Amino acid sequence: MAPLIVGDVHGCAHELAELIHQAQQAELILVGDLFSKGPDPLGVWEQIQAHQARSVLGNHDAYLLENWGSPQLPPILQDFCERAPMAKEWLEDLPLFLEESPKSPTGFLVVHAGLHPTLGRGGTTRHMALNLRRFPDTSPTSPFWYDAGWTGPKTAVFGHDARRGLVRREFKGKPIAIGLDSGCVYGGHLSGWIPLEDRVLSLPAKRAYRPV
Repeated sequence: MAPLIVGDVHGCAHELAELIHQAQQAELILVGDLFSKGPDPLGVWEQIQAHQARSVLGNHDAYLLENWGSPQLPPILQDFCERAPMAKEWLEDLPLFLEESPKSPTGFLVVHAGLHPTLGRGGTTRHMALNLRRFPDTSPTSPFWYDAGWTGPKTAVFGHDARRGLVRREFKGKPIAIGLDSGCVYGGHLSGWIPLEDRVLSLPAKRAYRPV
């Protein structure tokens, strides 16, 4: 099956099911931020199980793990923790990176937020993988990490930045960065990329579940 890499789902189970249906029997890979903010975290978990999805860890997933079952969580996530205890073990096993070499020009490297733009995966800390948008991240005027020297060779596929929406960067005619957080939970779109076809699928949200 051809991989389908999907941007930040954030509890939008309806849109995830529709996107999977559009992709037609694709292998499901997720960029993290799976359950928080949106209307149906349990439905997302059911989709993950049904399709044996793989994922990298997102910053909201890390926060959920750190506070699993805590009254600090919103009621919908407290309920999720009670009803889906196996999700905790699954989240604990998620890596920061998924790296594959399908039959495509460059292969791909999935991370939730960002990579060190010149040192790549080897120079990327956990904090960067979960939170990086700009590099260096000490200034709001710094360039985005994928514009700060990243040239691949693998295509970096990431989420985490709904304000930017879909992102595509190329180097020597090949995609080197694909950003897939198109703000579904805020009423935007849920987007996925099929590497073997270099094709983006984008599905409008049923509604805005959370204000921007």
